[in-house]
Amino acid sequence: MSTVTDTIASPADAAAHFAARLAFHTDVADVHTALASGAADFVVVDSRSTESWDQGHVPGALHIPTRLIPELAPEQLDPAVPVVVYCWGPGCDGATRAALALARLGFRVKEMLGGIEYWIREGYEVETWEGPRQSDPDPLTAPVGGGDCGC
Repeated sequence: MSTVTDTIASPADAAAHFAARLAFHTDVADVHTALASGAADFVVVDSRSTESWDQGHVPGALHIPTRLIPELAPEQLDPAVPVVVYCWGPGCDGATRAALALARLGFRVKEMLGGIEYWIREGYEVETWEGPRQSDPDPLTAPVGGGDCGC
């Protein structure tokens, strides 16, 4: 037996785990697709600092820095509308902290995996203090040619 399979969940436990993960997380491709198609039934919140926001953010996102969520979220967000929150990227817990703060206030919330880093790496446009900006997709994170990854 290998260390890969010496501890492995039952199919039922695995299904429960992965269903729970999907209840708490979404990815940048799904968020972009929903926003681009006009099918977004959620609001996007960028939880970073003002300097970071100015550097580039998801078009249409609201800016509510994590430390200001208790004060600003109740006046800027509708509790009936789910929230997708992001921060810098996979090496940052900022979106997790923001999601926790929002959940404690009674909002339904998901964390956007990869944050703004993967939004940019997948070649999606960002708004900056200078206007829109778009980078070429990183072939390590997005299909060459901009096609669907097949996930």
